[in-house]
Amino acid sequence: MDRTFPFFRVRARRRLLLLAAALVFFATGCTQQQGRDIAKQFTNGKPDEFFQTSVDRMATLGMRDNLQSLYVLMSKLYLRNPSQWRQSGYPDAASAEREIRQAIEQRRPLPALGERRDLVALSYSLSPEFQGDRVGAFIYAIGSMLVTAHGGRTEFYMTDSINPQFVSNAARNIEKATWLLSKRQDANGVLLLFSNEISEEGSNLSFAVEFGKIVARLDLLTQMLDERYRRIGLNYAQSLLLMNFLPVQ
Repeated sequence: MDRTFPFFRVRARRRLLLLAAALVFFATGCTQQQGRDIAKQFTNGKPDEFFQTSVDRMATLGMRDNLQSLYVLMSKLYLRNPSQWRQSGYPDAASAEREIRQAIEQRRPLPALGERRDLVALSYSLSPEFQGDRVGAFIYAIGSMLVTAHGGRTEFYMTDSINPQFVSNAARNIEKATWLLSKRQDANGVLLLFSNEISEEGSNLSFAVEFGKIVARLDLLTQMLDERYRRIGLNYAQSLLLMNFLPVQ
């Protein structure tokens, strides 16, 4: 097999991107500097981005940022609840965090949760019956729910579809999970996990802020998806009103 094929394929894609940039330049009458800027953006982008709409790109970046926010929350929860990562069987919090990230992104089950994922895992992780690393289980459950709500993917292209209702539902579920995190207690009246804190010594609402960022990104994506599908319907209705034939290629 010719091992140089992937190399030439990448070069072919780059030539295609450069050609697209040149066409944009001549079609819009850009200045020379603007043309160079557009060409630079094309060459600096990943070849796969050529197969993404603006909404696809937004969904991909939103998923990346939401998972990153989730990992920040995991680190903060381990700091406030150090006893949890010790129950995970890993030598330190960093090792536990790495395992959770890989399980979410590779769609692997978490041993402490058995085959539970998504909402079932989320309910179980915040129940008094759960025994084990509750931080890891809680973060994994939310992460798996986010991926499921986006159709089981973390990157999106023209051929993919995302159900805006599922994305909106995920946002509402995170709001509920945030509230439960601050309220659920064990039989002795002690919080299952320490997160936000408001006391005479000071306040720490950083957990609520980070969760709020995730919810805001999900709600924005929901609106973008709704608008895209609404425009598809409007364009179809306009074509009927104006008696225009619809393109077939």
